[in-house]
Formats: sequence, structure tokens, C-alpha cells
Amino acid sequence: MNRSTDLTTQLAAACLGAGVITTVAVVQGQNPITALGITLFSAVAAVMVGQVL
Repeated sequence: MNRSTDLTTQLAAACLGAGVITTVAVVQGQNPITALGITLFSAVAAVMVGQVL
């Protein structure tokens, strides 16, 4: 598997995981734009940590 595909897979998995929590937060009244920003930040941070480890 090449590095680009691996990175894409990691990012997709991180977004799905963060997206579940974001959905719960939006249902409870959080601003969707703020929730989306948190999701993207969390996904990128997870991929960065995954690349370092």
C-alpha cells in the first residue's frame, strides 16, 4: 500500500470517529460550524500523531 492511500485511510477513520462525537454535540445544541472545526482539527491531529508513532 502506498503512503498516500495509507494517509487517506487514516484521515477517513479519524474523521468518522470525530464525526460521531460531533453529531452528538450538534444534537445537544452546539454550533455546527464550531463542531465541524473541532472535527477537522481532531482528525488532522490524530493523523499527525499516527504518522509520528
